[in-house]
Amino acid sequence: MGFALAQSGPAPESDRTATDRAHWLRVARETADDLATDAVVREQAGKVPFDEVSRLREAGLLTLLIPAELGGAGESWPTAYAVVREIAAADGAIGQLLGCHYFMSWSARFFTEPALAAQLGRQSAAEQWCWGGAFTRQEPPLALNRTAGGYLLDGRQSYVTGVLVADRLVVRAVRTDSGEPLAVVVDPARHGVVIDGDADPFGQRLAAGGSVEFDGVPVSTDDVLGSLSADEDALSPVASLASPVGRLVSVQLRLGMAEGVLAEAREYSRAGHSAWDPAWPAGSPQDPQVLTTYGELTVLTRSASALTDHALEALRGGLARGEDLTYDEYAEISVLVAMAEAAASRAVQECTARALDVIGARSTSSRLGFDRFWRNARTHTLYEPVADRLRDVGDYFLNGAHPPFILPA
Repeated sequence: MGFALAQSGPAPESDRTATDRAHWLRVARETADDLATDAVVREQAGKVPFDEVSRLREAGLLTLLIPAELGGAGESWPTAYAVVREIAAADGAIGQLLGCHYFMSWSARFFTEPALAAQLGRQSAAEQWCWGGAFTRQEPPLALNRTAGGYLLDGRQSYVTGVLVADRLVVRAVRTDSGEPLAVVVDPARHGVVIDGDADPFGQRLAAGGSVEFDGVPVSTDDVLGSLSADEDALSPVASLASPVGRLVSVQLRLGMAEGVLAEAREYSRAGHSAWDPAWPAGSPQDPQVLTTYGELTVLTRSASALTDHALEALRGGLARGEDLTYDEYAEISVLVAMAEAAASRAVQECTARALDVIGARSTSSRLGFDRFWRNARTHTLYEPVADRLRDVGDYFLNGAHPPFILPA
């Protein structure tokens, strides 16, 4: 494996780009601090996150990736990833909601012609849309039936992130006449769209997940973004980058949750029982076992972060190559992202479980809300398991096989 697109250090930035990035990272930290103040109460209430989306909208984060000429902030994926990670450290569910928004709102730029992508971006910026959706393969798939003026969409899609708050949904549907899978954008306010908040997961409860039923929903040709076929003859290498781009959102989400629980546990350990409850002492900051556990979890998280940086630099190079990208280069990027997925998954599961051990029995207190980190992480990793990604890495290493085109759930 050469991973030729991966650079040894961050790509050079102009002064203006660096200043803009610093601004948005500061906005993300301020928004994360705001979300952290009532994270436990909000998570336990489990209400539909209209207020949280308003906070993101007021901070300007919903239009972060939309080009400046279309009314957005004109930022890049590296900045968007950093924002998702910052938000996820404070609230994993809202981090997932925002990450899904970024990927779904960007998907038009992968799968459709530039003019239509620009039209959607301009309207999204003007109306401050929040995007949701899912490209999950399911049986039976959503059906797209050809009509004289376009299509009719039928079927039920289970667990769609953001469905309860989205202004636009992007889903996977299959043409009944050809069997081709297509990315379709739908206004959830259209007649025939029925939203059902039936997911009721034990974690990521504020990601606004649920099911959506489509009953003869009219779909124009402009609402069909493009093909989701995994066939290399149908999907260009640059469009194939939709897979690692989306999966790297999941990686940043996991890293954010791992860093969030470590930061909160550290504050608890430092404060000790005197600041909380003398009846339930925390592990001493000088306890060798406590120090060893924090050391192990820090190494896990930092190692996953380093792998993620490596994958991000490769992805940045691939996006910059555009139509000159080859399938071999795409494969290297995809494998690097798969490696980061595996490392981040292990880091977040270890951190969210073992942080409870460090804190001890007091971690069972619902008032402290430490359990939310484990529930959020476990829910996300169940929907996004890494076993298949590890097989992809092994198949590429051993046989040189290109990883399949897999979009995040």
